[in-house]
Amino acid sequence: MSNNDKVTLVDIKKGEEDILEVLKKNEGVEGLLIYRQYIEMIIYTTTLLLKYPKSERYGLSADVREAIYDGLKDILFAYRFYEKKDKLHYLFELDVQLKFIKALARISYRKKYISNKNYSAWCKKLYNLGNLLGGWIASCQKA
Repeated sequence: MSNNDKVTLVDIKKGEEDILEVLKKNEGVEGLLIYRQYIEMIIYTTTLLLKYPKSERYGLSADVREAIYDGLKDILFAYRFYEKKDKLHYLFELDVQLKFIKALARISYRKKYISNKNYSAWCKKLYNLGNLLGGWIASCQKA
């Protein structure tokens, strides 16, 4: 995904008007590395979800989809707030979401919905996001 790419209405799940509202207010959020990598993780994850059986459409697949979009909301809200306590609240929420997505990825792998290669790539993306998030949290706690 290049820097010129923007999140469009098609990329965002229906019913996520609050994400669109925050995006309009925070046009500079695209400059955050964690935001760009999170969007790439969303695209990769939604591609993986196509491999899941139709019987999981409203089960595990829906849980994964909801968790990734909740994490995006947390990034957008954390970027929006200048108060340290408000920002940290959303960053810790994002940390919980990343751990939840890792658990769902493990379940998906054990149920053989995704391959070992897919699981490894997905976990690597989540690991990198966790490192970026840890740095963001540390910088907020020092300030």
